[in-house]
Amino acid sequence: MTIRSKLTLLFTFLSGTVLLVFAAVLYLHSKNSREKEFFDLLEKEAITKANLFFTAQVDAETLQNIYKNNREILDEVEVAIYDNSQKLLYHDAVEIDVVKETSEMLERILAEGRVQFYQGNWQVIGLSFEMEGSFYAITAAAFDSYGFNKLDRQLNSSVLVFMLSVLFIYFLGRFFSERALRPVNEIIGNVKRISASNLGLRLREASENDELGQLAQTFNNMLDRLERSFDSQKHFVSSISHEVRTPLAAIIAELDLALERERTLEEYLKTLSLVRSDATKLAKLSSALFDLAKASYDPSEIFFGKIRLDEVLLDASIELRRANDAYQIHLRTDGESDDEEDVSVVGNEYLLKVAFINLMENACKFSADKSVSIRISFSEDAVSIFFVDRGVGIPEEDLPKIFEPFFRGENQSVSEGSGVGLSLTQKIVQLHKGKIEVTSTRALGTEVILRFPRFA
Repeated sequence: MTIRSKLTLLFTFLSGTVLLVFAAVLYLHSKNSREKEFFDLLEKEAITKANLFFTAQVDAETLQNIYKNNREILDEVEVAIYDNSQKLLYHDAVEIDVVKETSEMLERILAEGRVQFYQGNWQVIGLSFEMEGSFYAITAAAFDSYGFNKLDRQLNSSVLVFMLSVLFIYFLGRFFSERALRPVNEIIGNVKRISASNLGLRLREASENDELGQLAQTFNNMLDRLERSFDSQKHFVSSISHEVRTPLAAIIAELDLALERERTLEEYLKTLSLVRSDATKLAKLSSALFDLAKASYDPSEIFFGKIRLDEVLLDASIELRRANDAYQIHLRTDGESDDEEDVSVVGNEYLLKVAFINLMENACKFSADKSVSIRISFSEDAVSIFFVDRGVGIPEEDLPKIFEPFFRGENQSVSEGSGVGLSLTQKIVQLHKGKIEVTSTRALGTEVILRFPRFA
């Protein structure tokens, strides 16, 4: 069922319920009013006939004739009068006698002064009437055919009006729901036209003050991120192709050159050395891409535990020195503490080691003395690590781009690299809910600061 149909039915149901309750309340009010008014009328008729009988002393036969003549065309009230000894003094029509008074009924009337009840469909009222110190019991009964007919007409009219109103409300609801959802249909149509080949299309943002405008804005923001992701993916694939193609082309060229003719052992060794160098580049690139992919996993799929950052840094420095003994790594901690939690975080040891090695290697590669100074500092809620080198520095215009995969600035002539390291490091730091800051000055060096939330 469409939202339009659901809204229409809900609108019709709620409006119909309100109308039904209103009609029911109105009908019950009319019913109670009819009953009360007719009992009041019976009381007046009973008192009037008692006054005619006792005060005006109209004879019983005359009163009975008036009753019988009126009864043919009107719902005339049947009145009976009893004295306090329950002797019948007057009755409009004994042969009809709808009420059929009993001694218990008469005693109750004289005791309570006023009673009212139904005898079948007839309404009956009993009154205690005083005349010259004596008390009489008077009963008056009649069927309110006019009142009941009026109630029936009201009920029939209410049912008809209710059905017509519900029908009108249904079509009115369809009309307004269609108008209300028309922007949604426009959004659906526009979204269907958007594909990978035209991600530049955007939804029209009619207003930021309503939900549909906010929906369109949110969708456009998602398209912006998606377009950037597609562009980044295209750039990533293109960069990988270039990075892989270059060393492979060099390997093939060197092997083809070696196979053109017989060469000396020294020439073959030189060729193998060049091939090995290019293969090593490919291996490093493959390893970096694997780490980058792992850092992009869903955090729920990566094991996190309590680790000491100083120990991970020490392991990373030993591993890097083992690969290149020319690198000098100076590691120190600010302050003294016997509590290991001061430098502990929740993290993945392997990924953090990859990030630290990347930063250490970059600092050493671009420093004339191949050295990096690393300082660990801790506060109540964070652990900070400072990587400082005295290298060539990073040009100011390159700083916003250094975390893009495969980006290599002017300094690539100083030292080779895959361009994946800083992008990988940033992903790892973000994965650990940390922050990374880079400041650099040309010819003076670079400082990279990592901040991680402390283990709690």
